[in-house]
Amino acid sequence: MNAMTWYRAALTVGAATLLVGGPAWAQPQPAPYAAAAAPSHSDLEVVRLDPDSAPPGGTTTIHGFVANLGPEATNSPMTVTVTLPRGVTPEEPYFPDTCEASPNGRQVRCVFPPGLKKDRSATALVPVSLDRDLKVGAVLRGGSVAVHSPDDRNGQNNRQEFEIEVVETSPGL
Repeated sequence: MNAMTWYRAALTVGAATLLVGGPAWAQPQPAPYAAAAAPSHSDLEVVRLDPDSAPPGGTTTIHGFVANLGPEATNSPMTVTVTLPRGVTPEEPYFPDTCEASPNGRQVRCVFPPGLKKDRSATALVPVSLDRDLKVGAVLRGGSVAVHSPDDRNGQNNRQEFEIEVVETSPGL
C-alpha cells in the first residue's frame, strides 16, 4: 500500500459545492510572500521648466522634471502629476506611456518605477494644445507639476508652478 498523503477540499461553484481531492503535493499553495522594499531616504525635487510659448490653436509640451537629490536611490514608485491651466487640452502620446489623463482633462498622472538613483532625473512629457480662442499676449497660469513617493523625505520641494505664454503665429507657419 502506498503511504501517500491525500487532501480534500470543498470548492463552491455557483450554488454547487464540489469535493476535490488529490495527493498532498498537488494541494494548491498560497503565492509566495513578496515583501515590499522599505522606503528609501530620498529627496525628490520638481524643477521648474516653463513650456515653450505657443499661438492660439498651437501646441507645446509640459516637462514634468523630477530630480532625486538623494542620499539614496528610490525603492518605491513615484507619481508625477501635471495639473494643466485652463485654456489647454492634453494630447497623446505622453511619456512615459504609463501616463493617463483624468476624465476631465485637467490632470495627467504618470507613474515611474522604483530605482531612480541619487543625482539622476526623470521627466514626464505631456503635449498640450492651446484653445483657439485664447488672446495673444495672455499668460496661462494655474499649471503645476508635483511628485509623490513614500521614499521622499522632504515635501517642501515637491511642487512647482509653470506658465504658458500665448504668442502670435510665427511668419511662414
